[in-house]
Amino acid sequence: MKEYLKIDCGVFAAANLRGQPVFPLLYWGLRAQNHRGHQSHGFVTFDGKFYSYKSLDLVPRIKTRATHEWLKRLPGSIGIANVRYTTSGKTDEKALMKGTQPVIAKKNGRKIAISFNGNVVNTLQLKREIQKEFPRFEYECDADLISHKLLVENLKTGSLTEAVKRCMKEIDGAFSVAGITQKGEFFAFKDPYGIRPLCAGKDQKTKILAFSSETVGFDINALKFQFEIEPGELVKVTKRSLEREKLVNMGKKAFCAFEFAYFARPDSKLGKKYVYEIREQFGRNLAEENPEIVQDADLIISIPETGDDSALGVHEATGLKWERASRRHRYVTERAFILLSKERQSTIDKKINFIASKIRGKRVIITEDSIVRGDTTKVVVEKLRKMGAKKVHLFVTFPRIIGPCFYGINMATYGELIGANYDEEEIAKIIGADSVNYQSLKGFIKATGYHRNELCLGCLTRKYPTPMAQRIADEMWKRFQEGEKETGRLYEIPELLENAAIK
Repeated sequence: MKEYLKIDCGVFAAANLRGQPVFPLLYWGLRAQNHRGHQSHGFVTFDGKFYSYKSLDLVPRIKTRATHEWLKRLPGSIGIANVRYTTSGKTDEKALMKGTQPVIAKKNGRKIAISFNGNVVNTLQLKREIQKEFPRFEYECDADLISHKLLVENLKTGSLTEAVKRCMKEIDGAFSVAGITQKGEFFAFKDPYGIRPLCAGKDQKTKILAFSSETVGFDINALKFQFEIEPGELVKVTKRSLEREKLVNMGKKAFCAFEFAYFARPDSKLGKKYVYEIREQFGRNLAEENPEIVQDADLIISIPETGDDSALGVHEATGLKWERASRRHRYVTERAFILLSKERQSTIDKKINFIASKIRGKRVIITEDSIVRGDTTKVVVEKLRKMGAKKVHLFVTFPRIIGPCFYGINMATYGELIGANYDEEEIAKIIGADSVNYQSLKGFIKATGYHRNELCLGCLTRKYPTPMAQRIADEMWKRFQEGEKETGRLYEIPELLENAAIK
């Protein structure tokens, strides 16, 4: 069941090589990706100096009469922008505001502004290193760590390329970054495993070059998708084009598998396929893998909206009616994850509406993207039971989650993961369903169009691409099985970080 999970951020950045204002591009690029971050948003533009605007909540609607004011506030033909959820650090309003991106690091006349998506694992080591140059350095978000690390290395080497290369080699975690230097250098890069999405686009006629977490950022701006930035690749924008350079080659990719099931918009393109096409295949897979459940069902309903495409897939494969008896209240935008657990149930109940007359007396298959903690799933199943559903079967597109994420998704302990503690039959009993049916890992991978060695499957296999994350996961899993409870997100527990750094 959708747990209203958080992913770290959405990135959009653009340069208008004709010198025209870039803010309109940034604004619409963020609006198209606001699903990637509801807590805060921000813009940085550049015309020889930096201009910044940051605020909490969704990207605001801008009235036509206010356009001139925004262009005056954020002038320049180069800019970066960000929408954010926090997956590390504090979540009070003051801390959220401090952690709002983009961020700017500065020293000795040098400045670097970045917009970042991902999560850093070796935070303690980086903080200590940065404090040698910035003794009072504290940080509210991992973007602060990366921007200051970039600046430290840039001060040492005088080379942006060398600074990026050192970041790629010395930062453990996921990071997709777009940035600007005080010289007006406009660039983007990914960690050596390419865990988080970041792509490049352009319009040759209008001389616009851009970077975006998802292709929908280009679509809304009438830009053409060019390529997904490769793992360990640095892309620089020159006066004429995009220059690409592979700085670090790990010999494999590890793109986040959860993007396909949950985070990416259905009309975004990942690899060679649109996300909605992949999710439809997820539904067909589930139907083929669970014929006995199909025989025990009268109709399909979906948890909107990430369950909709898979519901169509189940319908196509089985002929069962997809009853559109579940709808999202479009203007109820509160996010369940920012509430206390006791408040989540009422919020979930308000966000999704079921039509009881279509469910009463029926054997129902529910299509859903994932089950993480299970608490909101239980609420939905209980609601369907009260409405008179005869049977409730769950079809879950994302395989059973058994490990925490270190790379930007807010599921960071074993204890909170229902799949790490119980099998399918036990989960069904806990949430009150007649059955819980996960898509097979093999089927999931095949549907994405990627190979297994091109995906990060850490939360499904407990095998992580980066070494420090693997050591922390292994150590805590051993302790967890022995009965020790986690005291916070694994990548924020000092003892685990210290031990992992020593090994």
